[in-house]
Amino acid sequence: MVMPMTREEVDGLLRECASKGRPLSLEGADLTRVDLGGLDLSGANFRGAVLAMASLRETNLSEADLREADLQEADLEEADLSDALLEGAEVAGASFRGAILVGAEFDDVNFNEAILEEAKFI
Repeated sequence: MVMPMTREEVDGLLRECASKGRPLSLEGADLTRVDLGGLDLSGANFRGAVLAMASLRETNLSEADLREADLQEADLEEADLSDALLEGAEVAGASFRGAILVGAEFDDVNFNEAILEEAKFI
């Protein structure tokens, strides 16, 4: 069984990518329940990643690729998701309270069970 990544591992990869001038890529990674709150993850690739129950509160996810990611019950309150790609993401129970979603792409995303209070779409 593969264990979910830790914040420390993500921090290390983020520093390594920054030193090489590359965006962070965690495509398909298991980040279940990881606290990534407050990080600058702009432009990162989380396509198909599992971020269920993760804390992404106040995280910069602008221009991030979250297509087909599992964000069920994730805390995205006050996160910046401007121009992010969210097509096909699973967001049931996720909280986007106060999040910035201007320019984000949502094809095939069902927000029926997500919390969207005070989220900014325009």
